Amino acid sequence: MLSGMSENTEKSSSDVPIGPSSNEDNERDRPDGEALSLPSFVAGSGTLDQLVDTARDYARAAASDNTLKAYAKDWAHFARWCRMKGAEPLPPAPELIGLYLTDLASGSGPSPALSVSTIDRRLSGLAWNYAQRGFSLDRKNRHIATVLAGIKRKHARPPVQKEAILAEDILAMVATLPYDLRGLRDRAILLIGYAGGMRRSEIVSLDVHKDDTPDSGGWIEIMEKGALLTLNAKTGWREVEIGRGSKDQTCPVHALEQWLHFAKIDFGPVFVGTSRDGKRASETRLNDKHVARLIKRTVLDAGIRSELPEKERLALFSGHSLRAGLASSAEVDERYVQKQLGHASAEMTRRYQRRRDRFRVNLTKAAGL
Repeated sequence: MLSGMSENTEKSSSDVPIGPSSNEDNERDRPDGEALSLPSFVAGSGTLDQLVDTARDYARAAASDNTLKAYAKDWAHFARWCRMKGAEPLPPAPELIGLYLTDLASGSGPSPALSVSTIDRRLSGLAWNYAQRGFSLDRKNRHIATVLAGIKRKHARPPVQKEAILAEDILAMVATLPYDLRGLRDRAILLIGYAGGMRRSEIVSLDVHKDDTPDSGGWIEIMEKGALLTLNAKTGWREVEIGRGSKDQTCPVHALEQWLHFAKIDFGPVFVGTSRDGKRASETRLNDKHVARLIKRTVLDAGIRSELPEKERLALFSGHSLRAGLASSAEVDERYVQKQLGHASAEMTRRYQRRRDRFRVNLTKAAGL
């Protein structure tokens, strides 16, 4: 079947003739809006060329950098797989993609079998990449849908969730931090991230004011009763209210104020790097990986889950542990937690709740039994 999909197995995907010109051939292989250009019958001009560049910027902003990187890797893996099988990735062939999914699930060859969630993500990556190249991938085609349904039925497992950082954990973690400039910053990161139920990318993307920097993901307003964070998040714009705590030592807003004051930050990114001696703040925004490393380091230093080997302890916690911790620890109506986390449904919020009163509503008794 594969041989029938490609007449010339020596060609790469960039050699596949798709349109009337070589320029269009190249454009089909460029994702992320790079293929956007003027129609062939429209003469270029300074104004139109500028609009093309702006349109490309908007197209690249349609997904986060991390998502784009993942999709690029998905396409590279699929294109390499096609070359090894003597097939072409363009145009899309549902039969070929069905075989690709089968190979991912079966783990034939040197590569191990992938999880169902990873396979599903790979398929989403392929659909996105095809769309960027001017094609449409029908995920409901029987060659794709039936294979994927069979994979899910045979190999699906309960999702592996990261451990939640509970209230007592976060207190122990911030207690391990010093009170130098770097410690003030990391304390604010942990407490703001925990109280706000924020993703690590949301934490580091904050600016002091609206429109301070082009790569801003939101800004802060510090008020008498707390801090209001306006976030351009994964699910759209949302406001996060972080009230003041019962004491300064554990108050997220106080920790944020201390960091901004001693770091002399009044413009631009909120969380930035520091000098080697930890006495001066730089102007460079922190990478979101810093949050993940900070969580893992303070988990170890605080002795959380110390009964486990260090490698297992590190694997249990990630940036999402802060969001899961808030969802699991906040003793409030579920709707408020859902709003804080920015979830579209209560069901998604419940996935983050590692401990909750599962039988608070007893439908058995309510049904008369």
